[in-house]
Amino acid sequence: RFRGVFDSNTFKMSILGLKKKQPKTFKVKVITMDAEMEFSCEVLDQEVPKDSPITFHFLAKFFPEKVEEELVQEITQHLFFLQVKKQILDEEIFCSPEASVLLASYAVQAKYGDYDPNFHKPGFLAQDELLPKRVLMQYQMTADMWEEKITAWYAEHRGIARDEAEMEYLKIAQDLEMYGVSYFAITQNKRDTDLLLGVDAQGLHIYSPNSKLNPNKSFPWSDIRNISYSEKEILLVNVQILQLCIGNHDLFMRRRKVDSIEVQQMKAQAKEEKARKKMERQILAREKQMREEAERAKEEMERRLFQLQDEARLANEALLRSEETADLLAEKAQIAEEEAKLLAHKAADAEQERQRLEVTAMKTKEEKRLMEQKMREAEQLAVKLVEQSERRLKEADHLKQDLTEAKDAERRAKQKLLDITKTTYPLIAAYSAPPAPPEAADFVCESASTRLDFKDSDMKRLSMEIERERLEYMEKSKHLQDQLKELKTEIESLKLEEQQQQAGVYSLHSEARGYVQEPVYIPHSNVGVNAGFNTYK
Repeated sequence: RFRGVFDSNTFKMSILGLKKKQPKTFKVKVITMDAEMEFSCEVLDQEVPKDSPITFHFLAKFFPEKVEEELVQEITQHLFFLQVKKQILDEEIFCSPEASVLLASYAVQAKYGDYDPNFHKPGFLAQDELLPKRVLMQYQMTADMWEEKITAWYAEHRGIARDEAEMEYLKIAQDLEMYGVSYFAITQNKRDTDLLLGVDAQGLHIYSPNSKLNPNKSFPWSDIRNISYSEKEILLVNVQILQLCIGNHDLFMRRRKVDSIEVQQMKAQAKEEKARKKMERQILAREKQMREEAERAKEEMERRLFQLQDEARLANEALLRSEETADLLAEKAQIAEEEAKLLAHKAADAEQERQRLEVTAMKTKEEKRLMEQKMREAEQLAVKLVEQSERRLKEADHLKQDLTEAKDAERRAKQKLLDITKTTYPLIAAYSAPPAPPEAADFVCESASTRLDFKDSDMKRLSMEIERERLEYMEKSKHLQDQLKELKTEIESLKLEEQQQQAGVYSLHSEARGYVQEPVYIPHSNVGVNAGFNTYK
C-alpha cells in the first residue's frame, strides 16, 4: 500500500522524480477515500509488478496528535475523516457503543446537513453503514431502534456545517485508545510471538496479544533522543517499522518546535479560509433564517388572507340569510296578523258556541238526570217483574204439579169407579129392577163416561189458561227488557253527545287562545266520562 502524509504533494513529487530515469511508463491507479485517479508513470530502478494498472491507496501514514491544529486544508481533513471513520467501522479502532452512536450522529450531520423531520423520514439511514458490527451484535436492537438513537443525537447538531461536523468527529476519535496506533508482532524467539509493538504519535508501546487497549510498557518520544538500527539489540520485521518510528519521532519533535514560515502561512491561510467560510455560513444562515421567516410570514399572510376570505364569505352568507330571514319574518308577521284577526273572530264565535253549548249542556244534564231516574225506575220495575216472573213460574210449577197429582187421582178414581161399576151394576140390576134394554145400559155407561170427560176438559182448560198467562207474562217481561236496553242505549248516546259537546267547547277555546290541540278520547267508565283534556263526571 502507498501511504501519503496529508495531501497529494509528496506523491506528485515522487512521480515527477521518476521521469528522468526511465522513458518507459506504466499505469498507476490511486484510490483515495472518495475517488479514484489513474496516471501514467515512468519505470523505476526496482522491479515493477506486472499487474496493470498498479493500485495505490492514498492514506494518511502518520496520525496527527491534535487534529484541530494540524489538519490545515479542508480536503485533507475530509479524507482523514473518511479514513478514521472506515477504521472505526472495520473495528481497526475500538470504540464503545455510546461513542459509536455519537460519532454516527456527526457523520450523518456531515452527510445530510440539518435534520428536517419532514424530509428525513424513518428509514432514511437504512442504506448507510454507521456503526461497527460488534456494536450491532452486542445489543438485541433492531435497525429502526438504532436509527432512532442516532437521529435523537443528530437532531441536536442543527446549524453545524459539514467541515465542523467532521472535525467534531475527529476530535472524539483522537481520544480513542487505538487511534493512530500501528501494531507489529514482536518475535522474542523463533517459536513464540506473545508481544505486540505499537507505534503512534506519542511513542512506542508494548502490548499483550490479547489487549490492544492498555500497553504493558510505553516509551514516549520525549524520552527517545535518537533511533538507530542494530542487529544485536532489536530484530525488525521490515523497514516499515523503522520508517514509522523515524517518521513519528521526527513529527513529534517538529510539533514541539516553532512552525516554519511555510506552515505558518498555510495555517494563516487556512484560518482566514475558515473565518471566511464561517462568515459565509453565518451570512447564509441569516439569509436562510430571513428566507424562512419571510416564507413563514408569507404563509401566515396567506393563511390570514384565506381566513379573511372565509370570514367574508361567511359574513355574506350570514347577511343573505339575515335578509331572507327578515323577509320571512315580515311575511310571517303579516300572516300572524291575519291569523290573529281570524282567531279573534273565531274566538267570538267560539264564545257564542260555548255559551250555547253550556245551555245545551245544562239541558242535557237535566235530561240525563231524568233519563237516569227513569232508567233506575225501569231497572227497579224490571227487578220486580223478574221477581214476580220467578214467583209466578214457581206458582205455575206448583199448579202443574197439583194438576198432575189431580190427574193421577182422577185417573185412579176413574179406574176404581169402573171396577166398582163392572162388579156391582149387574147385581143391582138383577135384584132391583127388570132387565133393562141394551140401549139403557149403553146410555148409563155413556153418561158416566161423559161426566169423566167433562172433568178432563176442565183440567185441560185450566192448564192451558195457566200456560197462556205464563207465556203472556214472559212476553211482557221480554218486551220490558227490550225497552230497558233501548233506554240504556239512549242514555249512552246522550253521554257521548255531551262528551263531544264539551270537547268542542274546549277546542274552540284553544283556537281562541291561538293554538289547536287534538283531543284524546278515553273510554268511559261507570263512574264518569273521560274526554278531551279533562275528566267530566
